[in-house]
Amino acid sequence: MESESPTETKKGKSKTPKKAKESILKQKSPAEFFAENKNIAGFDNPGKCLYTTVRELVENALDSAEAISELPVIEITIEEIVKSKFNSMIGLVDRERVDEALYDDYETAKAREKRLAKEARAQEIQAKNAALGKKIKEHAVSKSSKGRGEASFYRVTCRDNGRGMPHDDIPNMFGRVLSGTKYGLKQTRGKFGLGAKMALIWSKMSTGLPIEISSSMRGQNYLSFCRLDIDIHRNIPHIHLHDKRDNKDKWHGAEIQVVIEGNWSTYRSKILHYMRQMAVITPYAQFLFKFVSDAPDKNVTIKFARRTDVMPPVPVETKHHPSSVDILLIKRLIAETSKQNLMQFLQHEFVNIGKPLAERLIGEMGPEFSPKMAVKSLTDQQIVRIHQLFRQAKFDDPSGDCLSPAGEYNLRLGIIKELHPDMVATYSGSAQVFEGHPFIVEAGVSVGGKDVKQGLNIFRFANRIPLLFEQGGDVVTRTALKRISWNNYKINQTQDKIGVFVSIVSTKIPFKGTGKEYIGDDISEIASAVKSAIQQCCIQLKSKIVKKMQAREQQERKRNLSKYIPDATNAIYDVLKEMALSHASKKKRYEEGDADILRKVSDHLITKETLYEKLTQHVEKVDYEMALEYATQTGVREEPREDIYLQSLDGKGNFFDFHSPIFVFRLFL
Repeated sequence: MESESPTETKKGKSKTPKKAKESILKQKSPAEFFAENKNIAGFDNPGKCLYTTVRELVENALDSAEAISELPVIEITIEEIVKSKFNSMIGLVDRERVDEALYDDYETAKAREKRLAKEARAQEIQAKNAALGKKIKEHAVSKSSKGRGEASFYRVTCRDNGRGMPHDDIPNMFGRVLSGTKYGLKQTRGKFGLGAKMALIWSKMSTGLPIEISSSMRGQNYLSFCRLDIDIHRNIPHIHLHDKRDNKDKWHGAEIQVVIEGNWSTYRSKILHYMRQMAVITPYAQFLFKFVSDAPDKNVTIKFARRTDVMPPVPVETKHHPSSVDILLIKRLIAETSKQNLMQFLQHEFVNIGKPLAERLIGEMGPEFSPKMAVKSLTDQQIVRIHQLFRQAKFDDPSGDCLSPAGEYNLRLGIIKELHPDMVATYSGSAQVFEGHPFIVEAGVSVGGKDVKQGLNIFRFANRIPLLFEQGGDVVTRTALKRISWNNYKINQTQDKIGVFVSIVSTKIPFKGTGKEYIGDDISEIASAVKSAIQQCCIQLKSKIVKKMQAREQQERKRNLSKYIPDATNAIYDVLKEMALSHASKKKRYEEGDADILRKVSDHLITKETLYEKLTQHVEKVDYEMALEYATQTGVREEPREDIYLQSLDGKGNFFDFHSPIFVFRLFL
């Protein structure tokens, strides 16, 4: 029994498995979801957060100004805030480190000794190479790892001259995620409808500071000021201050200021590239960008001037096309419609369904459907039947009237303004359709220019906003690299400086990836339209390049002929002189016409200078005749062209605009 006791004791100590806790059903607010998945909205890391914040504020400002047909004037300022200044802002006292080994950037004595020895060896090798005359490679300066707590903070301020916001709506417009005015079916710049809300969420996560909004609408004698943050868990605004102030300057628009963690050094080029591309696609806007730092050498100020006052029309909301809806959307439309019966519902809620077509559709649905039946009484099975018919029936394509492309004029002007190319061609296609959604593709191709690298430089735009990330998988990149035979258009893909600009606008941009940073290559209608648009630009450029090559050949031919005029003059004069001597000595007789020329040579009426002048005139005449023949063949008139200089517009006047794809003619009254 004693021998068994240990076994029994061991068994006695064994524990029965704990009963698993019952799972509790929890809910997350939209704000909480995006805070936990901020990368979806483009807030992947501090540098990308700074870039996305700038982008969201600029695009909101453009929308606001365009909504009231006001030429946008946008000022964006990024102010660097050092740690000590940030701590004073939040009332935190700086403390010196007590336990150095506790910190992430702590370096032990052994590690420091090893690093210094490595740097000394590298310097020694560099000195030897320099003595031998070898090319010296720049030694990468070892950076001490920046502690996770040593973040950089920035105050981002965006000011515009848009329509402003109603005083009472400001808290919900910034402090409630997935609430806004851009959720209808129309062309919009936004990707998620988050706007500055995500910047506020990031501010709350990284600095804990609220956002500040100043706003005033046209005709208001007061200015609304609001300081707020967001209750992440309840998705409601937390208002610190909301009042009305005097608007002495009668300013209208909005100024938004937010303090966030970021990284300017790693995303500086992306932010400046974004601003430059935005200036290309919106040449009617004026941008002033500033980066302000305590170190003066880091400061940046760039003004992107306005070059036109011709703005694209404001996109209009449209109805859904029957072939683009799903069952869930049909149910939502039924719940929201004000129409009573099925006939009215089909005609009112969908595009391209008139009364005759609605009657035919209802007849095809089956005997249980009738034009007068209450639309709210439709069963789930009947809704599925409607959806199936919508997918199978043939409908007219939606028109592109609801879309607002930049326009060839603006695209061309933007390219010329920012890149200063040697030549540029633009093309705007007609409206096309994919999956029931209308879209328009515009393209521009430039050759040469300022600050343009050799090879293909691709600029992508979706609903008039630049796309800077994930370029490799984009339909524009793939088309430009693989589907365009550049050599056929006299363009050298590797040697020439080529700018490829493609802008796609639609009521639904088929973005790929969680960040919605590129348009996939899997939609044949869009891929075909992009290829066609680029090819049309290349055809225009080929004509210009061929003309330029012919003009260069003509100049070269004239140069060669002119080069030999002195030698030809001497040779001809020597021959004529010998002939004149022979004629004078009667050794050889010449006909009357030739004899007359020889007498003039003997009498020095024809000299070397005379021959030189005549040959030069002949070269000029031949050159002019060939140029005239070429101009006649290509449809160019003989009259010389003159530069036209237009004065800047001062004040407002009465005028009519006559629009062409590539220019606007303005007639003042």
